[in-house]
Amino acid sequence: MSDCFAGAGIAFDLDGTLVDTAPDLVRALNAVVGEDGLGGVAIADVRAMVGRGARVLIERAYAAQKRHLESGLIDSKVARFIDIYRAGIADLSQPFPGCLELLDKLAERGARLSVCTNKPSILADALLDALDMKYRFERIIGPDRTEAKKPDAAHFWSAVDDAGPNLALIGDSITDAACAKAAGIPCVILTHGYSEIPHHALGADAVLDDFGSLPDTLAELWQGRY
Repeated sequence: MSDCFAGAGIAFDLDGTLVDTAPDLVRALNAVVGEDGLGGVAIADVRAMVGRGARVLIERAYAAQKRHLESGLIDSKVARFIDIYRAGIADLSQPFPGCLELLDKLAERGARLSVCTNKPSILADALLDALDMKYRFERIIGPDRTEAKKPDAAHFWSAVDDAGPNLALIGDSITDAACAKAAGIPCVILTHGYSEIPHHALGADAVLDDFGSLPDTLAELWQGRY
C-alpha cells in the first residue's frame, strides 16, 4: 500500500504555527510606541492579535494607553514598525518545539510542503532565510503572491499548486480554519499559536497541542475523506 503522504500537499501558516514570532513583533512594536513615550506592551497582550497585522497592533497599543494616534500618522508608524522588525526578524523568534523534526518526517515520506501566510512575502522569506528553513518548502506564498489572501481559498490553492490528492492546511487561527473550509480540505489547528478565539471553537477538523501527533492525525483525516 502506498504512503498517503507521497505527493500530499500540506500548507502551513507561518506566524504562530511554524514559528513563534511574537517576541520579535513585540520588540518592534515597543520600539515604535516607545518613540512617542508609551510604555511597553506585554507579549501576552499581543499574541492573540498577531494575525491582524502591524496596523492593528499599533492602533491597539495607543488605544490601550489612552493615547490618540492621528490617522495620518499610522502609515508612517507601520513603515517604521516593518523596518525595525525586519532588521532583527529572527533575533527572538524560533520554530515551535518539534517543528523541524515534523517537517523532516513529512518530507521523508514524500509530502510536498508549502507556506500559506498573510505575512508579506518579503518578510516571510526573510524570516525563513534567517532561521535556515526556507529550503524546506516548495513555495512560500504571501498575500502578494496570490490573487486573494486567506481566508480566500485561492491562497491555499496557490500554495499547494498541483500537489495531491491528499491535502491539508495547518494553522492556528480562524483565518486558517475559514480558508480550509472554503477550499473543502482538512484543517488542523495548533493551540500553541495565536488566536483571539479559543482554538477548539474555530471549527477545524482537529486541534492539537503540538506537532507530535500531526502525521497520524492527517492520515486519519484523509482516510475518512477519500
